[in-house]
Amino acid sequence: MNTAGTSEKVTGDDTETVLLSNEIQLLLSEKRTSLSVLRTGIAVFALPMSVLSILITTSRLYDAEKVKGFLVTVLALSLGLVALGAYLVVRALNKLHALDHLVGKLKGKSKAIADLLT
Repeated sequence: MNTAGTSEKVTGDDTETVLLSNEIQLLLSEKRTSLSVLRTGIAVFALPMSVLSILITTSRLYDAEKVKGFLVTVLALSLGLVALGAYLVVRALNKLHALDHLVGKLKGKSKAIADLLT
């Protein structure tokens, strides 16, 4: 029964369409999560470049030999952040590609879903 009090007959095709729709909604929510990870990876990747550009810009204001320990530490942390950012970006792109493939497979199962998503 629906909310108006009349009974409706649900066919197998309707149930299958609803299930496909729910699966696609789940995949699209995972895709949004992957896009957030991609955005985070880009931000993490950009941070060391900003720090290094400031260090290069201000390099004539300090003697590199006197602050060698600090520079090595900053460069090591920057390298770690670059590696983390690259990992997040690659992982998110791979996940996005896989999710797009799954959504494409599900679109092929139902013409109504395919029309809705194109």
